[in-house]
Amino acid sequence: MIVIRIITCHYPGRQWHGGGACMYTQGLNEAASKAGAHDAAGEDSALLQRFEARIEAEEKIEPKDWMPAAYRQTLIRQISQHAHSEIVGMLPEGNWITRAPSLLRKSILIAKVQDEGGHGAYLYGAAETLGVSRAELIDQLLAGQAKYSSIFNYPTPTWADIGAIGWLVDGAAIMNQIPLCRCSYGPYARAMIRICREESFHQRQGYDIMLKLARGSGEQRRMAQDALDRWWWPSLMMFGPSDTASQHTAQSVRWKIKRFTNDELRQKFVDFTVPQAKFLGLNVPDSELRWDAAAAQHRFGPIDWNEFQQVLKGHGPCNRERLAARRAAHEQGRWVREAASAYAARHAAAAAAAAA
Repeated sequence: MIVIRIITCHYPGRQWHGGGACMYTQGLNEAASKAGAHDAAGEDSALLQRFEARIEAEEKIEPKDWMPAAYRQTLIRQISQHAHSEIVGMLPEGNWITRAPSLLRKSILIAKVQDEGGHGAYLYGAAETLGVSRAELIDQLLAGQAKYSSIFNYPTPTWADIGAIGWLVDGAAIMNQIPLCRCSYGPYARAMIRICREESFHQRQGYDIMLKLARGSGEQRRMAQDALDRWWWPSLMMFGPSDTASQHTAQSVRWKIKRFTNDELRQKFVDFTVPQAKFLGLNVPDSELRWDAAAAQHRFGPIDWNEFQQVLKGHGPCNRERLAARRAAHEQGRWVREAASAYAARHAAAAAAAAA
């Protein structure tokens, strides 16, 4: 049974109104933990030079390889935030599964939400290869100590929001994630290959929803425009703070965890998406948006970074509702985890007895 909870959320300055098998083995944890202990004790300059030479040579770093403590922690932070975002990102769309306008749209949305859960599983598995447990990461999320993408703290009051999420949010995710397929850390890069393939489907289905609405009745076109108006700026914020304000971008690029800076990716997204909006006959809600022929790129207006920071701090339209939903789901699934653990323990005991 799917339980749907309709949430009415408000954010100052913006109106959100309603209208009509694990990929990675747990056995790697011990080796990773020992490596982390070595890092903390002091890093050998020769090992550091060898590591940096491997990065420069485009070699993949694997879980049992030596790596600087800061590299390991940067990956844990980024991968865990990515995993949390996939799991929390199921919530705004899951709210529409029982209300999708047709059986086809319902089945597509179910598949999409299921994909997001799978992405979270892949990414938690990748994080585990760095010596941190999935349970620890989830506990941090549920305690409100971990970050996830700010975009998922906005509500989905109309069906057009589902289209906007697929088109804009998943489109921004693809722009950000395709370069991660070339990330210097092997498990993360390999996980991203499948994730990007599925995100491409997600983006296409979202754009198809927007296309149908934009070519529909006057009310449907207004619904599509309203969704674009509300999701455009949060989608630009998805790429993170500007390069001058980012604490991690420069080092992540140097280590080839990231291949492009936040501002570079944001610019690519705008240049790619504006023509799509024009094809839909929709207006991007930016009075300063213009084409700069000399630079061969779009110029766009200032982003409200105060709103971005407020959402990150837990003061967005739906922060509390999202965490409450995750905590409730985690508690409701406790019996499944306990049953699985008991089953595994019983079979392990039987195998040990048979071998004795």
